[in-house]
Amino acid sequence: MRRRSDWVSAFIFLLPLLFTLAIAFLYAFVRTVYFSFTDYNLFKVSQFVGFKNYLTLFKDSYFVLGLVHSLVYAAIVTATQTFLALLLAVVVNQRIRGLTFFRAAYYVPSIASSVAITTIFIWLVNRRGTVNWLLGLLVRYWPLMVTALIITALTQTIQVLWERRHGLPVKAWDPVLLLISLLVGSVTATILGRIGLIRPNPKVEVLIPWLTTRQTFLGIPLPLISIMILNIWTTTPTMMILFLAGLQDIPRELYEVADIDGATPWQKLRYVTVPALRPVMFLVITLGLIGTIQMFDQAAITAGIAPLESVITLAYYVYWAVFGAGTLPKVGMASAAALVLATLTLVVVLLQRKFGFSEKGWYS
Repeated sequence: MRRRSDWVSAFIFLLPLLFTLAIAFLYAFVRTVYFSFTDYNLFKVSQFVGFKNYLTLFKDSYFVLGLVHSLVYAAIVTATQTFLALLLAVVVNQRIRGLTFFRAAYYVPSIASSVAITTIFIWLVNRRGTVNWLLGLLVRYWPLMVTALIITALTQTIQVLWERRHGLPVKAWDPVLLLISLLVGSVTATILGRIGLIRPNPKVEVLIPWLTTRQTFLGIPLPLISIMILNIWTTTPTMMILFLAGLQDIPRELYEVADIDGATPWQKLRYVTVPALRPVMFLVITLGLIGTIQMFDQAAITAGIAPLESVITLAYYVYWAVFGAGTLPKVGMASAAALVLATLTLVVVLLQRKFGFSEKGWYS
């Protein structure tokens, strides 16, 4: 009787959540499956049409574009944000001054409003925005920058060879020597520019239409590339926190043994850190794939500026088919597309688990 009472108490506490799940998810899913086999536009009685909606989808150019964009977007963004998140986690896991500040600064983009961040980003990448202004400075002053980098590299090489010749075991990228090299390179390049030996290019105005264009780069529309950059910037910090938690759970003895064996930082990262982070890596990649394949908000916000065929994704196609097609709502088509999106998400995650990084490591 006591055990039964515990079950009843637990069920009562879970009832609000179960009711929400039943209405918002289970009922909605069943209705979506039903509508995917009907011709329905919200204003007339639905008519059963079988698999016609699914067949029509793959004849719709916008749906095909959305499918391709979603797959390309998921592959590039997931791979990039996973790499950057791991790199940032390794950096902020070190004992350095101002560590709390850097951790907070890196995490701010993840907690800011997605709409607000996207709006600011649109302002940054407009034709006369900050991004194009910085690119204009880069185009104008690249001769001086390249000169500074060359002098920095030569100065660093001379310093390292000099110290090693005198028996000091300095590293190639010793921080103190590198700071001196950067100072020498910057000052020398500035002097050469002042006396006219190296001249900057004439002032140019870069006017790349990042959003209001149908231009492509390597076959990917520039507006979609802009959204990729935005999404990588806003989601990498969240993945960084997951990696950071995993890093702090790795036994320090593993790194001590690696130091005794003379392992380099790269070898410790490859043979100690990454294998120990396999479960976290699986979680990060899985969450990344799910989030990127179902990306909607950035596409919806930028769709009012960018051409539809440059930013449309599967998730946005579902919304557009009902509310933005300029005709009667295509509820049946949207429902079919939503189920294709859900199936695609499941298949991609299962394939990643089978042939990519799983919680048990790499599969051959």
